[in-house]
Amino acid sequence: MTEVNNSVKKRTAVWLYPEIIEKMDNLLERDNCKSRSEFIDKALNFYMGYLVSEDTTGYLSKILISAMQGILKETENRNANNLFRLSVEMSMMMNILAAGLEISDEELRSLRGRCVQQVKKTRGKVSMEEAIKFQQGIGE
Repeated sequence: MTEVNNSVKKRTAVWLYPEIIEKMDNLLERDNCKSRSEFIDKALNFYMGYLVSEDTTGYLSKILISAMQGILKETENRNANNLFRLSVEMSMMMNILAAGLEISDEELRSLRGRCVQQVKKTRGKVSMEEAIKFQQGIGE
């Protein structure tokens, strides 16, 4: 008997369908297992860990995790590119407006404070109509 983790392995009978045995035999080398017993031991430990784990990410397929990471990275890159393009457009718009307007530092600070509050209140859903109403003194 082989000792592993301070316990003695016990022999037990396992009844498996022939197709399962065939699949297992085909995967032994791929999983670096020297025997069916080692393969079954690994499979049982994996499955039992999955059942008792609240964080199953350690038991998800490496391919699935890799695919999810790829999708997240792609989305992150797309969002970063879109934010960059939007920032360039906003910078252009602000420079065009600044060239044609005369606004004091105090008015700019006041407007920035109002805009921060409006964006927080509307969770970023700011409309041109609301800005026009404010500038014309309608509403608020």
